[in-house]
Amino acid sequence: LLNINVGGKLFQIAYKVAARYPITRLGKLALYTDPMKKMQLCDDYSVQKNEYFFDRDPSIFHYIFHFYRSGVLWIMDEMCPSHFVEEIEYWGIHLKYSQRCCRILFEEKQDELSEYLKIQKELEAELEPLDSAEQFEGKFLGRFRRMIWNLIENPYSSVPAKIIAVMSSVFVLISIVGMTLSTVEEMKHKTGKMWMEQMEMICAIFFTSEYVMRLISSSSFKNFLRAAFNAVDLVAILPFYIQILFENLDEGDTLYHEELHKVENVSKLGKVLKLIKLMRIFRILKLARHSTGLRAFGFTIRQCYQQVCCLFLFIAMGVFTFSALMHSVEHDVPGTNFTSIPYAWWWAAVSLSTVGYGDTVPDTVLGRMVAFGCISFGIILNGMPISILYNKFSDYYAKLKAHEDET
Repeated sequence: LLNINVGGKLFQIAYKVAARYPITRLGKLALYTDPMKKMQLCDDYSVQKNEYFFDRDPSIFHYIFHFYRSGVLWIMDEMCPSHFVEEIEYWGIHLKYSQRCCRILFEEKQDELSEYLKIQKELEAELEPLDSAEQFEGKFLGRFRRMIWNLIENPYSSVPAKIIAVMSSVFVLISIVGMTLSTVEEMKHKTGKMWMEQMEMICAIFFTSEYVMRLISSSSFKNFLRAAFNAVDLVAILPFYIQILFENLDEGDTLYHEELHKVENVSKLGKVLKLIKLMRIFRILKLARHSTGLRAFGFTIRQCYQQVCCLFLFIAMGVFTFSALMHSVEHDVPGTNFTSIPYAWWWAAVSLSTVGYGDTVPDTVLGRMVAFGCISFGIILNGMPISILYNKFSDYYAKLKAHEDET
């Protein structure tokens, strides 16, 4: 008998039984005749007891021991997959010796654990700041840049840092409100327009100062430019300066060009300026820097992009299918709006979303049956991926909040 001591528990296996599996650790121990090779396979050896000692988990070795006796590797659900794989790899036993049912469940559990650990790592990276305090050591004006970094990037470092974080959110809201009010007819007169311009200038100065302070305090300009939040900050301030540039170009053109050319040029610049002013709406994305909910939403979309793509694929399939069916049964009706399949796309889209504006409706019985099928498919479609997205969002939001509280 081969005397095996695993973590203080004694097991006895016949040499011929262990030798049936020559590639395993105990199989090699049973076949080797050189004492030095045997010592390389175990952690210690007792000459008096003729006992080989292994400093491993005895609870897992019970399943290894059963494998040598029966030839089947049993896997229990309560085992940690990573720990079990580590142990069987040490003993040189492959997972293929387990039953197919056990192996399938075990591999599913392994995949779930790997996915969970991957998400945990990405969640921690989501909350990890772009720079850490240690990265400023030994750099030019490191202490000063670290102080600015704490003031701008770490709201919990001091009271002034918290005030700046609140001010940043307030200025974003003021900017969005100002952009909204600038489209109101009553605010387009001279006094209202002047107030809106002054408000926009103050917001732009604050956002520019905030961006410059982040740029100065960054320990790595390359990482700074690659960060998504910093790209949002840049998009938030660029429209103001581009608008000033185009307005100056506009003034120059009115001085040096002919009257017809001036009118055409002003019209083109006006359209460009409207588009640039519209870009200010992206400032609302700055709120994600201090909002756990928005960050959890963005993280959910990134993690569930496959489900989101499936959702859009199903919607596209439904739109094309039901618009073709509706056109085939309604195109002969006098005065119908379903004159072609592309014209029926809008009806199919609003029906699938279960909104149903009622601007385009079928007139025939067959058309109403197709419409009922389209609405039913839309209800089923909305209930499938959206529930998955909501559950993931709730889970990620809770984890992000927990990580923030720990930090």
